[in-house]
Formats: sequence, C-alpha cells, structure tokens
Amino acid sequence: MPNFVYAYHGGKPPESPEEGAKVMAAWNAWFEALGAAVVDGGAPVGASKTVSSGGVSDGGGANPLSGYSIVSADNIDAAVEMAKGCPILEGGGSIEVAEAMEM
Repeated sequence: MPNFVYAYHGGKPPESPEEGAKVMAAWNAWFEALGAAVVDGGAPVGASKTVSSGGVSDGGGANPLSGYSIVSADNIDAAVEMAKGCPILEGGGSIEVAEAMEM
C-alpha cells in the first residue's frame, strides 16, 4: 500500500495552555480514528528557509509549511478522504496530499 505525505499549511498556534490541550486532544483523536494508516504522525515545524539556485530566502514563501504527517492508503483519493477529518482545517489551514513515490 502506498504512503502519502500530508503537508500542513496555515493554522494558528494555540493562544493558551488550555487551548493547546484541546488542540492536541483533537489531533490525537483524529490519529486514533485513522488507526494503522498513520505511518508517522509527524510534527509541526518552525521557521523555514527556502534554498534555490538563486540563493536562500526566509519565511517559506507564499504558503509556508506548518507541519507534516505520513499515512498509508489504497490511493490518493482515499488519502484525501482521510485528510478531510484533520483538525487543522477547523483553524483555517489546508493540507497538501502527495504520494511518497518509491524509488
């Protein structure tokens, strides 16, 4: 079964420890619902730099990465359906879904 990368964009950090606990509970519940499909729960990411042949820039561009996960699914459509339950969507974020190609 192929693996898919969920690249999270946007969302907002919790404004209090209580909100942080609520957000983590939502993510944990979503991961539990996905069950064995979760290959790597991933992590949020911090500040980024973009490296190109023209140099290095700060900030991650127009839609910077805010985190990632890796899931297993029959196909990209199934991976997209699973992504629709992600808590980041409630906070205005988005998820880019891409197959991790075997080489």
